[in-house]
Amino acid sequence: MQGANLGAENPLPPITCNCDASPEYKIDDSVPDEDRIHLGWGAPGSLLPYRLQDGYDRSREEKEFQAVVLENRELRAVFFPCFGGRLWSLLSKRDGRELLSRNPVFQPCNLGLRNAWLSGGVEWNFGWTGHWPYTCSPLFAAEFALPDGTPALRMWEWERVRQMPFQIDAWLPEDSHTLFVRVSIHNPASEPSPVYWWSNIAVEEHEDTRVIVPADDALVFNYDHTMRCASVPADSGRDNTYPALLPNSMDIFYRIPGRQRPWIAALDGEGRGLFQSSTSLLRGRKLFRWGRHIGGKNWQRFLCTPDYIEIQAGLARTQAHCLPMPPGATWTWIEAYGDLHVNPDAVHGKDWHLACRAVEDAIQTAIPDEQLEKMLEDSASWAEKLPEKLVSNGSGWGALEALRRERSGEASMKMPGIFFHLDSMLDDQKPWTDLLETGILPETDALKAPASYQVQREWKLLLEDSLKKENGRHWSSLFHYGVMLWRWGEHKEASQYWSESLKAKWNPWAERCLGVAALPEENPASAAAHLRKALDALPDLFPLLIEYLESLKRAGLAATTLDFIRTMRKFREHGRVRLYEGYALLSLGELDAVESILSDSPIPTDLREGENIISKLWFCLQEAREEKKLGRKLDDLERRAIRLKHPCPNSLDYRQREA
Repeated sequence: MQGANLGAENPLPPITCNCDASPEYKIDDSVPDEDRIHLGWGAPGSLLPYRLQDGYDRSREEKEFQAVVLENRELRAVFFPCFGGRLWSLLSKRDGRELLSRNPVFQPCNLGLRNAWLSGGVEWNFGWTGHWPYTCSPLFAAEFALPDGTPALRMWEWERVRQMPFQIDAWLPEDSHTLFVRVSIHNPASEPSPVYWWSNIAVEEHEDTRVIVPADDALVFNYDHTMRCASVPADSGRDNTYPALLPNSMDIFYRIPGRQRPWIAALDGEGRGLFQSSTSLLRGRKLFRWGRHIGGKNWQRFLCTPDYIEIQAGLARTQAHCLPMPPGATWTWIEAYGDLHVNPDAVHGKDWHLACRAVEDAIQTAIPDEQLEKMLEDSASWAEKLPEKLVSNGSGWGALEALRRERSGEASMKMPGIFFHLDSMLDDQKPWTDLLETGILPETDALKAPASYQVQREWKLLLEDSLKKENGRHWSSLFHYGVMLWRWGEHKEASQYWSESLKAKWNPWAERCLGVAALPEENPASAAAHLRKALDALPDLFPLLIEYLESLKRAGLAATTLDFIRTMRKFREHGRVRLYEGYALLSLGELDAVESILSDSPIPTDLREGENIISKLWFCLQEAREEKKLGRKLDDLERRAIRLKHPCPNSLDYRQREA
């Protein structure tokens, strides 16, 4: 299919990325006490040791992608192990209907924890709030067969922040209208760990699409930074079970009663569509929609999809929650995905409870509760057997962790049904295997990008020992130790080690980290000086260029920004560079030049969900013109009036709420 280039991983350690999204939630008094337990708990606060995937473009060409297909007479399920095992398509063969929203192209956009993310299909999310680290990375995948001969797919990996293995099994019984997915996660640690899982299911949105869930109320977050409790289906005079009626981007987390089997369905005007159900452990259900306003529409076009919504299933009540998983525990559940046809009069009638009963009866006919629970019970007999035929490799991090545990005499972190073979370890793991084997982290070329990063406490102790040994204290080991210290919140000490790294041998990696560290200290001029030195050594590293431009913007160095941009030979026309140029021109009062930039609709390839950098520049320009005309600053009331008088052009509007 048509696909963009994913590009190389960003070699810079993501010390600016804070993965804790929960502080954005303001909790309204209407939220019940029981839903406040573990709300905002468990976020790791850092993306490390992962690196960002921000090297993609929007230049698409025909590409090949490995797919694994499960198929019977009724359904055809297509999985992409290379994209985190995503279920890309679920086709009803009876009438040729696609039950999911299937993206027709491979086009990463900046919505994932590591930046790159794909819309469409069913995405598995394990770890913490956000689109997980493997959404654009490969999983291990293997073929095997169930005891009755049914072909099955197994996918697995090692999650590096939670330090847990996970296993996903999928199968499609003969003549079944339902696809089954069994998920198992294991905590090998000796202490409880925060755990998060959400299966994000994209389905097409139409004017008559209705989302049915067995709940009478929900927790709602509509990007005004407040979580509140609302009734279902009626909320503030609007039926929130019809996504087309909701104007803004919105998360609706349904409060399914504890005694109720958890399920969710999205059905069209004819009562047809997709249902998702599960065994009881996976209790949470959610609706996400982009909104019918211009910003929501623009985002869906940017993602290259038809209008879609997501119906989601998770372990906790909301995506701001993590649950405590006991040490040594393994949690397992089965999900069911199927084609559903329900009497449309019941689905779209005024009686909400009648609609819920009609859909639940249809789901019970497709897969009764007791049958799903029996499947989970019976799966223990085959899920722990190793698969027969490996069809794709994941990363070497699981094998490295297994090797480290073996060398240290720690308990194994394996689950019986999966394996991490030594051959999966490649260049990314090489420095750390050397540290295990020799006790010293090898020194590398100071201008060559670090192969990878490690930050877990066990590796930190190993590196501390390396620093004490002859030939073990050099620019590379000092730099990596600084990254580890930063991850654990020891920022001052991290900067000291980066400074020592520069003294041992000048290198752009420690120089850049010192620059980034200076930004939160309200010292953007110092940050800019460090970043410029690093950029001079790595002029083709676009993420570093953007960090430098951001430091100039914060320092108020507009003239320096323009001088630098005008001498650029590469990246000059990138949308984000053009916007930095626009803000610099605005600071210098060159308003016509700002308008000229905006007229070209400079949309950054890596525009972030919720980032209003474009619309903000537009409104700042209108306010500056009015202030120039009046010869004074505007007050807040006048600013609001200007925004109403000069609305953001549709081509520049990517806001998630209407103005």
